[in-house]
Amino acid sequence: MTVEHSGGGDPDRSLRLLWRDRHAEPEPARGRRPRLSLEVIVAAAIRIADADGLAAASMHRVAKELGAGTMTLYSYVPAKDELLDLMVDAVLCEYALPGPGEPRPECWRKQVELYSERTRQTYRCHPWLRQVSMTRPALGPGMVRRQEYLLSALAGIGLTHRQMAAAASSIATFVNSNAAVEADTAYLERVTGQSTDTWWHQRRSFWENYFDTEANPTIVEVWENEGFELGVREAAAEAYDFGLHRLLDGIEALVGRGKPGEGLPRAADQVP
Repeated sequence: MTVEHSGGGDPDRSLRLLWRDRHAEPEPARGRRPRLSLEVIVAAAIRIADADGLAAASMHRVAKELGAGTMTLYSYVPAKDELLDLMVDAVLCEYALPGPGEPRPECWRKQVELYSERTRQTYRCHPWLRQVSMTRPALGPGMVRRQEYLLSALAGIGLTHRQMAAAASSIATFVNSNAAVEADTAYLERVTGQSTDTWWHQRRSFWENYFDTEANPTIVEVWENEGFELGVREAAAEAYDFGLHRLLDGIEALVGRGKPGEGLPRAADQVP
């Protein structure tokens, strides 16, 4: 699977496109209105990626989808890197998380769970997201709103500001990674026509002919005590819930101890 990276475009061009509402130019009083817009182009690219994968959403394919020339698209989006940033931020905006002053769950854990649910839903709707590394994110409205919401969910519960940032990063990494795995599993089942459970069943000879029980006694113990009894989807859902709730339990326990700053290294202790 080819991985593409967001944030790879020219920073000035990308930021101007991502935050275009901040400096919208007035429409001409006369003359024919442009048939295309950034919104139309980005929506078409997302539709193509949803249906046929991220690689299919080339500038040429998007232009063909819209009945326009490829060079016409370049007058709106200068390169595929900038188009990818716009696509990613558009789907992040679909989270529709509550902003400041808007109704939200009262409990901070429920707020984090809402973030989790919206993330997983977005990856289900747009499985190509699993192919995009956001290590260097597209700094658009969708990304900023998502970060603001997650930090605000952790505000006022007793964490220091450094702990808030660390906790938000830990939660986002866990949720995004698991959502990507879930989307990849669904994609493979769709394109191969074979369930993951069937895939494992076809490899049952591994356990009979290759697996060394003496070298792997803990696996055997878990197996014999029905630790692996769930199907792949059910096991993945249980592992996800277990991991997220234990992560939140850890944050809650730290707050309950009433020792702000504990669990983070002092600046003097950090290796440069």
